[in-house]
Formats: sequence, structure tokens, C-alpha cells
Amino acid sequence: MSKSGPARVWEVFFDAHATKYNNEVFTKNTAAEIDFLVEELSLPPGSAILDVGCGTGRHTVGLAERGYRMTGIDLSSGMLAQAEMAAREASVQVTLIHCDATKMAFSAPFDAAICLCEGAFGLIGQDDDPLVHDLEILKRIYAALKPGAKFILNALNGAEKLRRLTNDDVASGRFDPFTLIEWFTMEIDTPEGKGSVKLRERGYIASELMLMLRVAGLEPLHVWGSTARNWRKGPLELDEMEMMIVAAKKT
Repeated sequence: MSKSGPARVWEVFFDAHATKYNNEVFTKNTAAEIDFLVEELSLPPGSAILDVGCGTGRHTVGLAERGYRMTGIDLSSGMLAQAEMAAREASVQVTLIHCDATKMAFSAPFDAAICLCEGAFGLIGQDDDPLVHDLEILKRIYAALKPGAKFILNALNGAEKLRRLTNDDVASGRFDPFTLIEWFTMEIDTPEGKGSVKLRERGYIASELMLMLRVAGLEPLHVWGSTARNWRKGPLELDEMEMMIVAAKKT
């Protein structure tokens, strides 16, 4: 499952950001997040788990250290290189695949799947239809799971965007209140020097996301607030950046 076509803007960004990613403040609670995932998934060691948008392998490697058979996919070869290094340092075996999440396919089903911290989901390419892109990821995850298997997803909280952004942001084109897509520009280092990329990020209202999961064949079980470094089984607050949805493949 290799990449095809020209590099997409999110791939360019994450390739450039890969060596800096683990310095971000939201990566500093990995051990507690692994505990949370192990408790919620409630799977015996040796179970096969798919990590969609695995990035630098924080959760892939952490779960592998707990005895799970981990497969991580990511659009960015730079992020996967960091994940491979982390796996070697932890002395664990993981399967890492360079792949667009909208195109992933597997020959054997998984016991669970995770897609965390905006790993693929909600990261919309400049030419992507926002509904088609994310729904296709959910359909591919459905196809990758065993019947009854759990799926844990982080998604950006659309309510937070609606409360934070303004009519001026709409007028300037920075924010689309109909799709809940926010545009922003990020600086990156390139071989030629400093550069920048313009990115699109999509938020969700919980009821909309629950409907999309059901369309894909995944039944929502829980919706929780899950701002980075503060995962918890509690209600979603309006100003939280993220929500967490736990779903299961319909049997």
C-alpha cells in the first residue's frame, strides 16, 4: 500500500515536523493515555490493533510494550521514520505502513482500531471533499475490524470552533461555518530554507459524527471530552478542542 500521486499538503507538513512532533506539549501524557486505551479496549495481550495516523508511534509503540500486535499507518514517511526509531529503542516489533488512510486495506481483520490526536481524521487536503474524505476513513476502518471490535476516535470539537471563531473569520475565508473547516498557515523548514503550508482542519458536532459512524457500520457507544493531556470518561465541554468517541463494529 504505497503512496500514489503528488505529495499532499498534510504530508508535506508532517514530513517537515516529524523530528519536532514529540516536543509538543500535547504529547507529554502518553503513559496515561496508554493506560486509558488498555482499560477501555479490554483486550488480552496478543490482540491485533490498528493505529490509523500513528505519527511518531507514541501509542503504537506504547501498546506494543503492553504485548499487543500493533500495525500503524501514516501518510508521512518522516513520521514513520520516527516511529520506527521509537520501536527499536523500546525493543518491540511493530508493523508500520506508509499509506493514505482513505486507501488502506488489509488481508486479516483487527481486534480493535484507534485514530487519535487528529491522526488522518479531520485533516482535509486542499482538494478533498470534507465529508467524503472522513467517511471513507471510517468505512476503511469498518472493513479492517472483526465484528464487535471497538474503535476509539479523537475528533476536533466543532462547538469550540463556533465559539472561538468570528464573523470576521468567516468573511476572510479562514472559517466555513457550514463544514466547520478552519484554514490556517504553518511555517515549516524545507531543504531550501523556511517555508509555509496552508492547511484545512475539520471540526465536528457530536451528533453529526455519530451519524457518520452509523453510516459506516460503526455503532457509537460513548462520547467523552478528551482534550489532549486530559483524557477522561466525562461529558464534552463546549470549549474543549477535542472529543472522543468509542464505537464498535456492528455484528
